[in-house]
Amino acid sequence: MASKNITITEEAYERLVEYKREDESFTDTVLRLTGGERDVMAGFGAMSDVDGFRDAAEETRDDLDDALRERT
Repeated sequence: MASKNITITEEAYERLVEYKREDESFTDTVLRLTGGERDVMAGFGAMSDVDGFRDAAEETRDDLDDALRERT
């Protein structure tokens, strides 16, 4: 299999690392994230493996709920 070298910023690399699964190579990760299917449901759950994401999402939702209640 042929390969290519690419240059990405440190920020782009760190983001890719967050999406990379333990059993994947970076090639596998890029292919999974850029798959040819256009299934709008494909991204659901993608952040479930990111530490702290659920807590941050719940906190944001709670803050929004509080702010909306204060307006009424």
